[in-house]
Amino acid sequence: MKNPEIYRSSNIEKLKKITRQIAFWLSFIAVLAVIFESGFNISPLNHNKMQWLFIITLCAGLISDISRYYSRKERPRIKVWLYDSLFLILIILILYDRIFLIEMPLFDNLLTYLAIFIIFIRELSSNNIDFKRKTFSPAQLFVASFIFIISIGTALLMLPKATNAGISIIDALFTCTSAVCVTGLSVVDTGTYFTTFGQVLIIILMQLGGLGILTFTSYFSYFFKGETTFDNQLLLKDLTSTEKFTEIFTTLKRIILVTVTIEAIGAVLIYMSINESVIASGTDRIFFAVFHSVSGFCNAGFSTLPNNLYELSVRYNYFLHLTIAFLIIIGGLGFPIVFNFIKYLKHLLLNRILPYITQKEQKHKPWVININTRIVVVTTAVLLIGGTVFFYIFEYNNTLAEHHGFGKIAIAFFGATTPRTAGFNSVDTAALNFYTIMLIFFLMWIGGSPASTAGGIKTSTFAVAFLNIISIAKGKDRIEIYRREISNDSVRRAFAIIALSFIVLGFSIILISYFDNDKDLRSIAFECFSALGTVGLSLGITAKLTSASKFIIVITMFIGRVGMLTILMAFMNKIRHLKYRYPTEEILIN
Repeated sequence: MKNPEIYRSSNIEKLKKITRQIAFWLSFIAVLAVIFESGFNISPLNHNKMQWLFIITLCAGLISDISRYYSRKERPRIKVWLYDSLFLILIILILYDRIFLIEMPLFDNLLTYLAIFIIFIRELSSNNIDFKRKTFSPAQLFVASFIFIISIGTALLMLPKATNAGISIIDALFTCTSAVCVTGLSVVDTGTYFTTFGQVLIIILMQLGGLGILTFTSYFSYFFKGETTFDNQLLLKDLTSTEKFTEIFTTLKRIILVTVTIEAIGAVLIYMSINESVIASGTDRIFFAVFHSVSGFCNAGFSTLPNNLYELSVRYNYFLHLTIAFLIIIGGLGFPIVFNFIKYLKHLLLNRILPYITQKEQKHKPWVININTRIVVVTTAVLLIGGTVFFYIFEYNNTLAEHHGFGKIAIAFFGATTPRTAGFNSVDTAALNFYTIMLIFFLMWIGGSPASTAGGIKTSTFAVAFLNIISIAKGKDRIEIYRREISNDSVRRAFAIIALSFIVLGFSIILISYFDNDKDLRSIAFECFSALGTVGLSLGITAKLTSASKFIIVITMFIGRVGMLTILMAFMNKIRHLKYRYPTEEILIN
């Protein structure tokens, strides 16, 4: 005979499980309803039905969340309590508003939608998200995640209420790929062609593309559950380039916190730089600031202004240009470099400045700034300073002629920053001198830094290749810098990436030249370099390309964001062990 206590406990657990499953599927259906209501024109009757669906979903989410605290095994950790408390208060207020029809302006559809998405994320994260390492390699999962986002985003951008006059599937695919791959190339004017709903979708796509959907799903799953599988940790270790297992989720948390913090600061500064004469509505100014802050930090280059930052109303707003330029630089440095800087500042404060003030012995800690940071920062500084100087000299009497004094320097600095995969333009790109365009070719090709939101072959790849050339010229059999030796694997990867970049560029230019033989080679090459470097600058031919050429650019943007080497690794079987060696032969190379 069954023990009554055990039997009752078993029934309670089953009831809790059913409650959570109901909450999950209701939230999933409600999310689809939110998309349907936002993207289609619906009748008042259907609108009322959806409002009742939202109320039922909120109630289910409330019950599911509370039930977790009645189970010792599944009771959330203390750090989740604050989140749940604020969330429960939000749901109660929304339900109070919906049921009693108080019609408080604060609790409109926007907050209801937000609450439903939070419930969905909460319930989805509570399920077992297990990335089978034996089934999917990190490269395969990385590539698949981008294909998934692009597919969903394309479908959403084709919804009737996402645009003012409809959009073709190729243009929707092009725009979505450009946003997810944080490129910025556009076949339509973002500010006038897309509605507010469509522009919000572009913001979300830029954010997901910049950080990666795996970053969000993995962190929230761990945050709510407090645990994960060993396979997940192995995979995330490869994706986040983390050295220790214990630092994986700390790294994910830092990535999200740093992103939100920098984008929030950027949005505040951009909002301060725009006055009422440019954008009258305060709400529109906030949206403008958020859109451009996300676009800047993610190195996307999308703008709601018809002529980007060359628009007359902001053309001489140097504070705005410099703010976006620094967002581009920070986003393009890469999270490992930013974290290493934070670590160095902490070391400087605790071990240098405070001991100096308190007259205590200063602690010495070697190699706080690692070799990756040193190489990336030096290469970035050389490219920015050199690019600014050359842009200033080349365009002094051309596109910079309308600016004076500090304005020339600011625009030249912006002109050297934005080709490093951002895509904003503060001058008329089509009016640039030929030698300036050649400089931009070079900057677009190099791009940003590894583990960042930027594209291109990356600064470290270029630096390693350059150091290898110097090393060979000196007759050395290894690369040495900062009292360290660069591994042969790094050198091989660098030259593989460089070779693959030229192969992809060659095929893209040849194919577009075939499909659009009326376009000049310079404009086509510029478009391909911009797409592969996920830059977004153009000489004005993007919207005039044929559908076939647009699709070539889509593929090129995808390769530029994911990486051709990553794609090859995803589709080729990895050889785990090489227990043999053939005799070594010298190949004649000169």
